[in-house]
Amino acid sequence: MKRPLRLRGLSSDIKGRVWESDSLLRAGRLASLEIVLDDNSVSRKHAEVRAGDDGNWHVRDLDSTNGTYVNGVKLTGSEQPLKTRDIVQFGKVALIVELSDPQPESPPSNQHVIAATQSTFDDGIRRLAFDRNHMPRAGEQLYALLRAGHHFVHLQSEDQLLTAVLNDAVSVLEAQRGAIVLADSDGPDPQLRLRALAVGPGEPKGRFHYSKKLTNRCFSSGVSLLYSTITADDESKVTQSIADGAMASVMCVLLRTPRKRLGVLHLDRSFWQSAFTEDDLHLADALAAHVSAAIESAQLLKRQKDQFLRTVTVLAQAVELRDDYTGTHTQRVTRYATMLGQKLELPEDQLELIRVGGPLHDIGKIGIDDAILRKPGKLTPEEFALMQTHTTKGADILSSIPEMEPIIPIVRNHHEKWDGSGYPDKLSGENIPRLARVVAVADAFDAMTSNRPYHKGKPPAWAFAEVERQLGKHFDPEAGKAFLAIREEVVRTMAELMPDALCDTPEPVPSVVSAAETGCYADPRA
Repeated sequence: MKRPLRLRGLSSDIKGRVWESDSLLRAGRLASLEIVLDDNSVSRKHAEVRAGDDGNWHVRDLDSTNGTYVNGVKLTGSEQPLKTRDIVQFGKVALIVELSDPQPESPPSNQHVIAATQSTFDDGIRRLAFDRNHMPRAGEQLYALLRAGHHFVHLQSEDQLLTAVLNDAVSVLEAQRGAIVLADSDGPDPQLRLRALAVGPGEPKGRFHYSKKLTNRCFSSGVSLLYSTITADDESKVTQSIADGAMASVMCVLLRTPRKRLGVLHLDRSFWQSAFTEDDLHLADALAAHVSAAIESAQLLKRQKDQFLRTVTVLAQAVELRDDYTGTHTQRVTRYATMLGQKLELPEDQLELIRVGGPLHDIGKIGIDDAILRKPGKLTPEEFALMQTHTTKGADILSSIPEMEPIIPIVRNHHEKWDGSGYPDKLSGENIPRLARVVAVADAFDAMTSNRPYHKGKPPAWAFAEVERQLGKHFDPEAGKAFLAIREEVVRTMAELMPDALCDTPEPVPSVVSAAETGCYADPRA
């Protein structure tokens, strides 16, 4: 007996459209076919789906340019039988197979909870070594759980931790995709925010889908849940994300500590993968308990860093308030130096030092007399020498705080020059700490382009040309060239932080007489 076939569109242009037949459906771009697909990846006559004499439906590729796929596998033979929930792709256009009487081995057509675990944090920790049958975990599973703890010790940021943990979860649980969503506050009505995404081997990254409905249900109930294929009970009927993402089996696992709920780990498998089992749910729950303490600690550490940066900013502003001309100098230098560090592909811990050291690079000016700091004219040699001491004064101030030790080279050495003619230590070349070399470029550029008591700011084109002229003299050649490569980004930042600087009449770029020789940024007040 022939079974009627229904093909339901999954791709965006045909989403929700349905084609039905008792015998034949032909797909392609020709208007005379039963399934007309207006997509460049589809051939004029692409494929046909035909009812066979054996009572089964079969798909056959018609020598299409981009191929026909069933559950992600390209057809290589003459035809292939289809079953309920198979995903058929004509080129890049995807449809799902629905038969009137699904085969017994096919996944159920309704999404429903097939397993749940309302375990405490301590229960989850006990599951690190033993599964739900109290048997020791397999080596691969135990290794994945141990790696999760390793990540917190060795990674520098919360985002890196979340990404590493999620990739491990997707790998060990053989998910097609994964997501971590975290609560944005500790209040009574927190919102869940997407923080990390991952895909399994061979899965396209493209547009990613996870079920907000199911993650919210897991978080609000405090229960880790395992779902099978979704349709239509009132609580968990098919959602757009589930249909788009071809999710046949979904786990939503609660991330929690003894103090609070943090968020949800969301993992899914496709229609052509075997469904998650209750053992998988318990393994994922153990992983979630193991990493939750690390995630909470990373969040607390981030809050402490943010508070510290705010304190640093206030200190920097205390210096700038003494000089009406410098304004947001330290903010601009920090932004330029951070962008430059990213262009140089510095590691995250080095960028963090720039974010802290940048605002404090001139902290030593607190110890400089206003008569020198705010003098509108040229400094005398004695005043010049006193002004230069702001680098060593700043280093002395920070040396009393052990946590500040890593940024002291920025504060002390940002006025050193590649050729050894800078101060205070007359360092040259790579003997100058690298972060000081990075901040030196940003500091000099801002000194050239901003108004000071002793000179009017130059246009950006003039300052960029001077940076280029001073490669290998004032500036580290590598850092200087990288700064020139991000000039458009720097100018956009200038427009944001000091728009008046871009409205000046352009001056000729430096040629024979450099900015350094005219005192544009050689003045130690810069």
